[in-house]
Amino acid sequence: MNTPAQNGPALQLDKALQLLRHAGIEAPGGDPTSTAWLQALIDSLCELSSRDALTGLPNRRAFELVIVREIDRVARAGEPALMLLADIDHFKAVNDRHGHAAGDVVLQAVARALAGSVRPMDTVARVGGEEFAIVLPNCPAPFGQAVAERVRRRVERAIVNVSSNQELAVTVSLGGAFVPPWVRSSASLWFERADRELYRAKSRGRSRACLEQPTLSHVSAEEKGLLFAVTQYQDLR
Repeated sequence: MNTPAQNGPALQLDKALQLLRHAGIEAPGGDPTSTAWLQALIDSLCELSSRDALTGLPNRRAFELVIVREIDRVARAGEPALMLLADIDHFKAVNDRHGHAAGDVVLQAVARALAGSVRPMDTVARVGGEEFAIVLPNCPAPFGQAVAERVRRRVERAIVNVSSNQELAVTVSLGGAFVPPWVRSSASLWFERADRELYRAKSRGRSRACLEQPTLSHVSAEEKGLLFAVTQYQDLR
């Protein structure tokens, strides 16, 4: 499809529309020569470029933008924020024993479990092969370990059907770090600190969550209950 640009040559849009079709995204409706139509096409392409094709989660590029915004917010507002890195345990063994198709099913199941264990305000992304990341704004340090454990258990209890007659048990290891409030940190430093805790979780036997432990004030069980009562965290029983 060729669409005339304002005061310029025609735009070659066939490849853009083909990309959308391949991703299962409908082309914008309306007049293809209008500015509104072109803007809708650009918006669809931006959305496509920010998503992981397999899981539908934000990809690393999009996640890095989220981190930059969150670091800026914490520096200005002083609200705490937690980053969790989650790595699927023994994922290579899944691919080796069951094939890459089964590995894809596992990745999709873990993505759903992670996305289903956090609040709408949180961001879950696939940032590597079997590695995911979560940014949780306004997550006070006293609640970090409980949040990470809930995420870990949600994955552990997920049913992963890799074929009509076979289920796999899947676990993740998590590492977490808080960005210092009122301090303008950097994405690389935040990632590095969370990754250090992830390595600690792996070295301690996997299927566990290790978080940096800043100085914490006492928080009662009732206060913790109130936090979870007013958020979208699911109490897994």
